[in-house]
Amino acid sequence: MEADPLTKSELYINRELSFLEFHRRVLAQAHDETLPLLERLRFLCISSSVLDEFFEIRVAGLKQQEAYGAEQRGPDNMSPSEQLRHIARVVRNVIDEQYHVLNDVLIPKLDIQGIRFINHEDWNDKQAQWIKRFFDRELAPIMNPVGLDPAHPFPEPLNKSLTFIVMLEGKDAFGRNSGKAIVQAPRSSPRVVRLPDSCAASPNEFVLLSSIIHAHVSELFPGMKAIGCYQFRVTRNSDLFVDDEEVDDLLRALEGELSSTRFGDAVRLEVAQDCPDELETFLSTQFHLTRDEVYRCNGPVNLMRLAAVPDLVDRPDLKYPGFTPGVPDQIRLASDMFEAIRNGDILLHHPFESFAPFVEFLRQAAVDPNVLSIRQTLYRTGTESAVVEALTDAAGNGKEVMVVIELRARFDEAANIELANHLQSAGAQVVYGVVGHKTHAKMSMVIRREGRGLKRYVHLGTGNYHMRTTRLYTDYGLFTCDDAVGDDVHQVFQQLTAMGRAGRLKKLLLSPFTMHKSMIEFIDREAENAKRKKAARIIAKMNSLVEPQIIQALYRASQAGVKIDLIVRGVCALRPGVKGFSENIKVRSIIGRFLEHTRIFYFENGDDALLYLSSADWMGRNFFNRVETCFPVEDEELKRRILREGLQNYRTDNCQAWILQSDGGYKPVKSQGRRKSAQDILLATLADES
Repeated sequence: MEADPLTKSELYINRELSFLEFHRRVLAQAHDETLPLLERLRFLCISSSVLDEFFEIRVAGLKQQEAYGAEQRGPDNMSPSEQLRHIARVVRNVIDEQYHVLNDVLIPKLDIQGIRFINHEDWNDKQAQWIKRFFDRELAPIMNPVGLDPAHPFPEPLNKSLTFIVMLEGKDAFGRNSGKAIVQAPRSSPRVVRLPDSCAASPNEFVLLSSIIHAHVSELFPGMKAIGCYQFRVTRNSDLFVDDEEVDDLLRALEGELSSTRFGDAVRLEVAQDCPDELETFLSTQFHLTRDEVYRCNGPVNLMRLAAVPDLVDRPDLKYPGFTPGVPDQIRLASDMFEAIRNGDILLHHPFESFAPFVEFLRQAAVDPNVLSIRQTLYRTGTESAVVEALTDAAGNGKEVMVVIELRARFDEAANIELANHLQSAGAQVVYGVVGHKTHAKMSMVIRREGRGLKRYVHLGTGNYHMRTTRLYTDYGLFTCDDAVGDDVHQVFQQLTAMGRAGRLKKLLLSPFTMHKSMIEFIDREAENAKRKKAARIIAKMNSLVEPQIIQALYRASQAGVKIDLIVRGVCALRPGVKGFSENIKVRSIIGRFLEHTRIFYFENGDDALLYLSSADWMGRNFFNRVETCFPVEDEELKRRILREGLQNYRTDNCQAWILQSDGGYKPVKSQGRRKSAQDILLATLADES
């Protein structure tokens, strides 16, 4: 049987290599001279953090597949071993570029602005004396150097912790000296230390913790001398493994797993540029890593150490200008959130518009005597949150509060366990969703007695109920009291908290049941409309696009003549511009001040356009392994608004847009004529101008 031509491997871009292209786009912001200088430093730090997570999760997974001999291949048909070889080659170039940006671009420009990092060879007497006192007072008492000998085996540094290997000469009090020792920097100590006015030549002079330890490491070994001291950092597998088939108590199982992630298998070793080859070999052997898994760094082995600097420096002229998020008139002119929602659906576009109305929605519900129940999903929130405070108050006021907390929100597991315990102690009912499926849906529902019946007020969102990220991520939130939507949300909460078969929803699409099938049907319908000469068009915005059946449906639609515009921030496995397959597909990525996080799906559908917002990307995990919602926007004015500001606005961005090429690379859009930044336009039109 002849293979489907739409499954040919050359039609698909490898997911991991596409991710590294995303990383390059983030790093490119550190080069961008149109951006404020301290924001460029922040982008450099973000690029380092993004790369860390890539190794902790994606590379770790590939290494496990390779170790177990798995030949699991994606639609691009690359084996785990082939992917790891490509990743090592690309990452080596990326790391060289990161340190070039730091050393040759940003540090000289920061120095001109009086923001300086003072190396220990450049300390004057006053600075050296102050730093010595700092070391004696703050560091030496809590540092535990380990000399390596048969009684002191090689310690296991924590994941991504700053560590040093020290070469020693001389003998200690017991006549010992193996010649090597390991020193771990205290986790509680700041990685960047501001010099006080008494010894600083300018207000913003800093010294790195690594420089302080370098200068005084010999003092940790009395009677001996350090003849070499070199930074290193090991990155470990940080993916949690919980056997869904065997777990009785998910919270306790995760608590047990969390401690192990700090000491997972090593997947990457970073060493200082000047580390001798024999020490690099020694370290890589200890961590069971090959030479290809060792990366040399011409500067701090963890660039995220510098992330504190923009916040420590009071230079508004070197940062993005501040803004006050706007509040729509429907809410601003109303004292009662429930009345405002009854008057019509309300859309909020964060961070340009405020998240405060949602908090006010919960606060009013917490004290309203007519409110009987609040139901809420939480994925990433944190205990120090106005949302959690409102839910706690509601439980204290006798409301039935039920919260679905996803304990396995990656890297937030510990915080979510603490959150669950906090809410339970306040009297809320807490459940952890469905074992085997992460609850990623963003839903809140208030049930209120009105007249002789009950009315449901619903908030559905594309992003997390997290106060901090609502200032950093672009997301939509929709308030509605539509009866059909309320019935659907009620049923989804029932599925999450009770047992029973999934009922048929009226308006919402729900993963893992209907969303994937519905999206393919919508795409195929556009293809049929194009063949029949009806209006046909697809515009979709998301974080990632990798699911093969969706990509094949998009190829079929392109072949039928459907014009398809995709705005994909991160990973995209679809290959545009391939003759006979994807000539009608264009893919762009927007990298700007705010992390693009909205998921919007628009289908022209002849003369009856469909527009959906969603918590889900077009990825296999979102369609099949998570509980996700995708909800229609039916108010015609709101549909036009989303099409205008959430899609068309981004399609015409010529400042922060990158275009995906058919070879898998990206090219920045060249500004022609008037500069147009989608995010700046939204700030100008939606943020509070007062």
